[in-house]
Amino acid sequence: MRLTLRVWRQQRADAPGAMAVYDVDGISPDMSFLEMLDTLNEELILRGDDPVAFDHDCREGICGACSLVINGDAHGPERTTTCQLHMRSFTDGDTIDVEPWRAAAFPVVKDLVVDRSAFDRIIQAGGYVSAPTGSAPEAHAAPVPKADADYAFEHAECIGCGACVAACPNGSAMLFTSAKVNHLKVLPQGAPERESRVLDMVAAMDEEGFGGCTLAGECATACPKGIPLPSISAMNKEWLRATRRTRT
Repeated sequence: MRLTLRVWRQQRADAPGAMAVYDVDGISPDMSFLEMLDTLNEELILRGDDPVAFDHDCREGICGACSLVINGDAHGPERTTTCQLHMRSFTDGDTIDVEPWRAAAFPVVKDLVVDRSAFDRIIQAGGYVSAPTGSAPEAHAAPVPKADADYAFEHAECIGCGACVAACPNGSAMLFTSAKVNHLKVLPQGAPERESRVLDMVAAMDEEGFGGCTLAGECATACPKGIPLPSISAMNKEWLRATRRTRT
């Protein structure tokens, strides 16, 4: 396959950026999108040019690091992570636009790399169980109803990639935050901090400058792990419940 790539290049956060055009040839349809970018970077290095900076880690679709907007879609045309997107999703001769996440709370570091530490700060505000419990308890020591276990696991699948923010027209982080809140709210380990968790995490989300949610639904459509849109309304109910309980 021969492709034309239009890639966002930006030397640093406070420098202006622009799309740069590159032609790549000999791309196998079985390559992942990141392997194709590796091929481009090898050519740039051989020419003495600066390679394109992009994030990646596991390349197995479970870490959420490979955050790219491809032809206007978060992670590209398939509902998967960028590292699991293969070049067979494109056609020989295609022109492909590659950009970083576009959100005020995710400033560009360089080229396609953005700073997503805002997510870390939301998690630090309460997205964990802080009570010391010693060693891991035996798996069946605290029975959890299957419906609750399934609900918790569904939300625990969130990998924090940020596709929901990139896809949202408002740059909202509601789907990400709701996944973290809903994951723990039905488990006995999360019960002691149930009220403070949702209040603290929503407050941290607002402080980071993410946009407001208008239920456009693009977040759930783009989520590679299928976190459902009703998670947001469930978190809103949880927030209202916590607000009432802390006032009484």
